[in-house]
Amino acid sequence: MPVLGKGSLDKLKGVHPDLVKVIKESIKESPVDFSIVYGVRSTEEQKRLYALGRTVVNPDGKSSKKPLGNIVTQKNGSSNKSNHQVKADGFGHAIDFVPYINSKMDWNATNEFKVIAAHIVATAKCLGVAVVWGGSWRTFQDLPHIELA
Repeated sequence: MPVLGKGSLDKLKGVHPDLVKVIKESIKESPVDFSIVYGVRSTEEQKRLYALGRTVVNPDGKSSKKPLGNIVTQKNGSSNKSNHQVKADGFGHAIDFVPYINSKMDWNATNEFKVIAAHIVATAKCLGVAVVWGGSWRTFQDLPHIELA
């Protein structure tokens, strides 16, 4: 049975209790092990991530068509805040996860992202918590992202 490690639990600090409850329950019966890689982000961290693929080289996805690499977020952290940033209620409302396969994080495991996300969404529904998976967005798919609806 998969369990959340210390690093994942640490990243859940400051995340809304309803989302933490969903994630902690989801890992218990998850068909694929996963780790939490982001919970709450500071404004500075959000701005740094926004720059990747725009003004700062992101080696992930770098190609002749994308010399600066892949863009990782649409939220600039100031005028357009991320749900990872602390809201008025004092909590972040989003997490990012990654499949944990063969004792390592696998960012290219597209199918596993989908399986885990479906499991988290179903678990949330059972717990009466509405969540949205970033992989279901039409314009900017964010496979690692889960947020409160």
